[in-house]
Amino acid sequence: MQEGEKQPHTFAFIIHPIDPKKDVSRKWPWLGRLLTPEQVDFFSLFFPPVYISEITGIRSASTGRELRGWFVACPFTPQRMMTLPEERVYRKIIATGRLAERLGARILGLGAYTSVVGDAGITIARALDVPVTTGDAYTIAMAVEAVRRAAEIMGIALGQAHAAVVGATGAIGQVCAELLAGDVARLTLVSRRPDALAALRERCAAAGSAELITSTDPVSIYDADLVLTVTSAITAVIEPEHLKPGAVVCDVARPRDVSRRVGEQRDDVLVIEGGMVEVPGDVDFHFDFGFPPRMAYACMAETMALALEGRYEDYSLGKQISRARVEEISAIAARHGFRLGLFRSFERGPVTPETIARVQERAASERRRWSPRHSS
Repeated sequence: MQEGEKQPHTFAFIIHPIDPKKDVSRKWPWLGRLLTPEQVDFFSLFFPPVYISEITGIRSASTGRELRGWFVACPFTPQRMMTLPEERVYRKIIATGRLAERLGARILGLGAYTSVVGDAGITIARALDVPVTTGDAYTIAMAVEAVRRAAEIMGIALGQAHAAVVGATGAIGQVCAELLAGDVARLTLVSRRPDALAALRERCAAAGSAELITSTDPVSIYDADLVLTVTSAITAVIEPEHLKPGAVVCDVARPRDVSRRVGEQRDDVLVIEGGMVEVPGDVDFHFDFGFPPRMAYACMAETMALALEGRYEDYSLGKQISRARVEEISAIAARHGFRLGLFRSFERGPVTPETIARVQERAASERRRWSPRHSS
């Protein structure tokens, strides 16, 4: 047995407050009641990295190997990360990573906005002694699988469908678009970066036969049957008026891209949270981060799967994730027992067959008043 095999298999994952008041309340209910969101955002400048909880019970379905992990928190909100100098944000994330090192983690996962700041993990990995991953490769795999499965349960023929990827030129969006280009008849690529859209269009043309449309305006998704959205915006980008009746929207972004107004006003569309994964074993996170028991984000699951595999190396870093890396982590995760979890919408309970039937019924009614825009 090699020296590395004698060490326990461990990981850590960085989280941070997305909804300041609500997320602070998960750890300190009294503080969440006391402070306003604006105060949480302000005081995050002065908070040190925070130990959140130990994670136990993860067990590989193929090897029986057990895994121990920790949640550690970078106190910055997305708004704070967007407004502070990049170097200051790096320093806080690196300090959080060093807390993970002291706990004994052998690999570190970057959650939510900590994975997209600056060069998407490269600078952070260079500053730490443990390897780092953003979890983007497995997030891509689970997002596309979720879109495919949602199309099936909604009765949308994938080969005839019009799909759209919002945030298409980002690290996750690029490969999602490439994969969907081989699935659907028409694919709309939406990004604020026209130059990057041109390059992505060529990449998607080589990957599949879908008719390709590029746009810088989210209104161009109006005719889409399937929408995968994964921007790094800190406010909602998809509103009720952007969607056709019967559309499926897979929201992979954190903070969420889909406005809560969609859930309130559009009972004729299906919005699902992307990237919810069932973890093998009797996992206990010892912390409520908003998911049902045994469920984790795909980015968390990538970190766990790499640790179970003994792949203690930098993995999904930077703005370019290869399709080969997505396929590799998919195989690793499946071998250890990770799989796509239940669908849910707007952090509510699971999407049931009754929910699907209601959406389909409402969509059939609303389509009588709907007309396509035929945008290009």
